Amino acid sequence: MTKTSNKETLVKEHLAKGTSYDTYRTLVEAHVEKGTSTGPEQTESLTQYTLLNHSRMKRLDKTVKIPEAIQQKFENFKGKQTWLVLTESWCGDAAQSMPAMNKLAGFTEHIDFKVLLRDEHLDLMDEFLTNNAMSIPKLIVWDHEKEEVVADWGPRPSIATQMVNDFKEEHGTLTPEFKKDLQVWYNKDKSQNIIEDLSDLIP
Repeated sequence: MTKTSNKETLVKEHLAKGTSYDTYRTLVEAHVEKGTSTGPEQTESLTQYTLLNHSRMKRLDKTVKIPEAIQQKFENFKGKQTWLVLTESWCGDAAQSMPAMNKLAGFTEHIDFKVLLRDEHLDLMDEFLTNNAMSIPKLIVWDHEKEEVVADWGPRPSIATQMVNDFKEEHGTLTPEFKKDLQVWYNKDKSQNIIEDLSDLIP
């Protein structure tokens, strides 16, 4: 079996395992209440990130604004796709992008948005590495008519990716200060770069 066919087979198998965004949000809220996080590793910092991300997603779920032209593009989409995202509750980049994913998919009945926890599905994650790393979120776009993966996206929107690459090139690694600056950028951008990137995932 080739690597490509293995990837398609794995995605197909995992489609049925995905939960809805609402179910995922309920799960994150339950972890916040228990003082835990998703995934096998439990630390105080992961718990704090989960708490922060819960409030971040809660805010973005209410405030993300989609430009009219992009909304119309999704409303007019005639294909049949599943958007399957690998994530964990502690991931800051995921918290910034998943509300936009959910909102865009909600404009059409032709896109089913599903969520998987990365650490429970490492076999699938291994097929969608970014620079050999299990970076999340990773959004996989499955086309039901073509029976294949037609796109993937993540872990960050294009402008943030460039910011990260430039900083790594100059400094070698991401510092806590840079990570704070990145969150400031996310807040100022108000999901618009993410929305533009995601709109390119449909014809």
